Amino acid sequence: MPRGIPLLKDELDIVIPTIRNLDFLEMWRPFFEPYHLIIVQDGDPSKTINVPDGFDYELYNRNDINRILGPKASCISFKDSACRCFGYMVSKKKYIFTIDDDCFVGKDPSGKPINALEQHIKNILSPSTPFFFNTLYDPFREGADFVRGYPFSLREGVPTAVSHGLWLNIPDYDAPTQLVKPRERNTRYVDMVLTIPKGTLFPMCGMNLAFDRHLIGPAMYFGLMGDGQPIGRYDDMWAGWCTKVCCILHFSHQGPPPPPPINLKCFPNVLRPFY
Repeated sequence: MPRGIPLLKDELDIVIPTIRNLDFLEMWRPFFEPYHLIIVQDGDPSKTINVPDGFDYELYNRNDINRILGPKASCISFKDSACRCFGYMVSKKKYIFTIDDDCFVGKDPSGKPINALEQHIKNILSPSTPFFFNTLYDPFREGADFVRGYPFSLREGVPTAVSHGLWLNIPDYDAPTQLVKPRERNTRYVDMVLTIPKGTLFPMCGMNLAFDRHLIGPAMYFGLMGDGQPIGRYDDMWAGWCTKVCCILHFSHQGPPPPPPINLKCFPNVLRPFY
């Protein structure tokens, strides 16, 4: 690829659910501007959402969802960030990166802004190693490799379906934990990428996430939450469990040999401020 052309520029959409003006995009401009954005407006469809100039985007509100899906529109959550999965559906690209509108650009210890999207892309384009743990973490990163004793037969890895990002500042705690630790903040920067092992579930968060639509797209449906639903904050975890089970089973079926297993990687990279 010629130098200067962003990775997957024509193969990746950025999906953003929102209820507010997208001023936060200004800080992400150096990283996001080359890509196409799909903005899913939640809440009142008559409200105008302002998007900074210079971004290539399409914007859908609840009226658009009702028009496009008709009687099936009820499968898209209302008044909840799970509405983002409508963006997954209308995208025609192979890859999706989704981020919440209250995620800011993190910085490494030297003060350099972290390009979270670039790291997601590198993750999704490199293999995962779910069958045997490598003590140097991701062996496909520059400066690392497989350690002594890692089976040569497993060193090719398997395709990566999901890249799960974390964040600094506000931990993703449940309500009881937040009540007993209201002032706790995650301030420790860790630069590493891990493959979540085969047979292990995890609590996925949708606020900083990339995935391969061709490999795992249908399983990345965020459970129905929000207006009229009895529970909340469960949508992304549901999608994560479904996705990981699909990775574990690797779409096994009767007949010809199944496709190779797929897996996911996890790493921290953005900052979530406190409101």
